[in-house]
Amino acid sequence: MHPHPWHASRRTALKTGGVLAAGALLPTASALAAPALASHDSWRQVPRILARIRPPTFRRRCFDITDYGAVGDGRTKNTAALRAAVAACHRAGGGHVVVPAGTFLTGAIHLRSNVDLHVSEGATLAFSPDPADFLPAVLTRWEGTECYNYSPFIYAYGQRNVAVTGRGTLDGQARLGPWESWYRTSGLQGPDQKLLRRMGSTGVPVKDRIFGADHYLRPKMVQFYRCRNVLVSDVTIVDPPMWTVHPVLCTNVTVRGITVESTLHNTDGCDPESSSYVHIKCCRFNTNDDCVAVKSGRDEDGHRIGVPSENIVVQDCAFSGRWGGITVGSEMSGGVRNVFAERCRVNALDFPGRYPVKYPLYVKASKKRGSVIDGVYVRKFTGRAVEREIAFVNMNYNNGEGGTLPVSVRNIHLSEMRIDGARAVLSLVGLETDRLRGVHLSHCTFTGVRGPDSIAFTDDLTFHRVTVNGVEVP
Repeated sequence: MHPHPWHASRRTALKTGGVLAAGALLPTASALAAPALASHDSWRQVPRILARIRPPTFRRRCFDITDYGAVGDGRTKNTAALRAAVAACHRAGGGHVVVPAGTFLTGAIHLRSNVDLHVSEGATLAFSPDPADFLPAVLTRWEGTECYNYSPFIYAYGQRNVAVTGRGTLDGQARLGPWESWYRTSGLQGPDQKLLRRMGSTGVPVKDRIFGADHYLRPKMVQFYRCRNVLVSDVTIVDPPMWTVHPVLCTNVTVRGITVESTLHNTDGCDPESSSYVHIKCCRFNTNDDCVAVKSGRDEDGHRIGVPSENIVVQDCAFSGRWGGITVGSEMSGGVRNVFAERCRVNALDFPGRYPVKYPLYVKASKKRGSVIDGVYVRKFTGRAVEREIAFVNMNYNNGEGGTLPVSVRNIHLSEMRIDGARAVLSLVGLETDRLRGVHLSHCTFTGVRGPDSIAFTDDLTFHRVTVNGVEVP
């Protein structure tokens, strides 16, 4: 199904493109009151959304992988033992596949319904650096386009009640494998990336989009594809080859209490894609890309599937990442609506990370992607030392790609924010043909802001009780 074309606001606060000094906008008193009320009303949806998100539960039976021949010496390859334990657990009606203390080397792990992969405290699942250990190729979505590629390191397709839990570690060992070299040079990944995008744009049947062996598209770390009732809890995930936790076309997803240390290139923390009713809470993201990135497919292939991401709630997380804290896009061709994020910390002193967050909120869309982003609500963020703008909404992302599809971004709300240190508060890039509509800031305090905002082709931009460098925006 395709997302509906929701009605845009009729009020217009800015008619032309331009650059504004912080505090230079003068909306009317009536315009100021409306966004705070609209945002407040929208936040009332959150309890209803959370009431529909229920983590799966599992039978108390345990299946210790050492009973199936696994050896935790860091050298013995345990792929067969792990798969045998998963199969036995599934046949028995479900339970916990337990990884005990030790370091267990493995290839791809494919989960089945009613199975919780429980990585105990003191246990490490170390993934093989050999690409052959992630074959045969499986159906996946790679940067928003469907294809057959190397299996994600942990993968489930079409399953119900699946989980990865425990206080142990998932170690992608990506630095030991070829993955980073495929990305860094672009001489290897680049041609395959272009080929896949061309296949998606021209409608090549998915069954004929075969990558994997003798190709160079890196696999994801943990991917649930067309699954219901998904849980990822408490684990520490280090050194993934690409995106870290990636639910695709999933419903009822909980990601809680995880720590992600992903400092190789293009290693997002969590990417819910074309998924609904997703709760991400109490997580720590130290990434070399976006921390949480909401997606819904790329270009023509995203429109072909046509499933939005919606009803996503992010709470009480710590963000240290090279790009966005909360990001929407750039793969958003299926549409995105109702993304809520609150009480997150940006570049916190007790969790500084390798890179400072460039944008606590980053929205990426374009006429090549098309579709609609409607409703992104961010409140009660605290933080420091933001590298660029506090909010960057860019409807002209990767403008060299061209494109003629209509694109709509509207209803962006920031409230009760407390950020010290940024290049500017806002960079808003609408299009002359497809204007950005409805950006509302209320009850925010920003200090250490070094420069003016940049505003282009944006309608209905309002401030209500927003203070920048000690001066209230009128």
